[in-house]
Amino acid sequence: MALHLPAFTLGVEEEYMVINPETRELSSHDQKIVDLAGKVLDDQVKAEMHQAVVEVGTSICRDVEEARHDLARLRRTVSNIAGDLGLKIGAAGTHPFSHWNTQLITPNPRYEQIVNELQEAARSNLIFGLHVHVGIADKNMAMHIANSVRYFLPHVYALSTNSPFWEGRNTGFKSFRSKVFDKFPRTGIPDYFNTYEDFIGYVNLLVKTGCIDNAKKIWWDIRVHPFFPTIEFRICDIPMLVEETIAITAIFQALVAKLYKLRSQNLNFMLYTRALINENKWRAGRYGIDGMMIDFGKEEEVRTRSLILELLDFIEDVVDDLGSRKAIDYVHTMLERGTGADRQLKVFEETGDLKKVVDYITEQTLVGT
Repeated sequence: MALHLPAFTLGVEEEYMVINPETRELSSHDQKIVDLAGKVLDDQVKAEMHQAVVEVGTSICRDVEEARHDLARLRRTVSNIAGDLGLKIGAAGTHPFSHWNTQLITPNPRYEQIVNELQEAARSNLIFGLHVHVGIADKNMAMHIANSVRYFLPHVYALSTNSPFWEGRNTGFKSFRSKVFDKFPRTGIPDYFNTYEDFIGYVNLLVKTGCIDNAKKIWWDIRVHPFFPTIEFRICDIPMLVEETIAITAIFQALVAKLYKLRSQNLNFMLYTRALINENKWRAGRYGIDGMMIDFGKEEEVRTRSLILELLDFIEDVVDDLGSRKAIDYVHTMLERGTGADRQLKVFEETGDLKKVVDYITEQTLVGT
């Protein structure tokens, strides 16, 4: 009997840089983009902690094609609104040369509280990510999937790497964004929890002891969302192109579907410790798709590209059911062309000019929209 897969709906959130087209620096938009966008996009556009960031979120989408359509519309609309205000938007995990200390914080009690508590760690957290929600109502099943899927997070993160520069320097990392975010508490690859109740016990203890006021202050690379019926993937840099975001979204959705399918057949994927998975995360951030990662089953180093192809083999049997073949196939194009980080570095190598890198990012952000 064929297994009937649940819908695994999708929600995609992207954070964009707001850029002054003259100086190519980050620029405060004083919430004007959010205010104007609210008139045409309801609550799909939000402010972030820094005024040079604007966040968009798709509606709840039935499949990746719907997500692609919604995301393209959001990028295009926000770009047009920014353009009317004499600004541009760009999709990269960090700005190539702007300094965080010249950027304004959005006036909001929640942000003020975070800055007060985390001080320079919060003020310097001028980074831009991609968050993908995959719908799943059963919290215990979601916890099981989140535990298992941690192994694959570095593979997908490597594909998303798009932040090689920080404050005017080539950092030597393909993704410096996560190095900046590491200064926050409760970030990175989480431990595994035996049950959803164990996770709630952990959250309640942190709330009771004054560490956090609610579970949204747990900023791990993946979390069973405290308020929505979703698993939220938070590890990735924002990719430069819509197609890259959609390919990554499709991988996350397919991983959830595949692990659900295994669990439904009384099968399991190996659980690995946070300490081991972190070795691969570090390599993914440093080398992107051109490094080596560890295959823990074989206990040996393997080319990251080979592990990504193995991941595609692993999810192969659910892709057509999910209707995401086209999106998943785009991963091969990404492996061929290089990630956003690879392309940023190439522009810098050819021009020696970080302003040209910013121009490349802003132009690529709208390709395919």
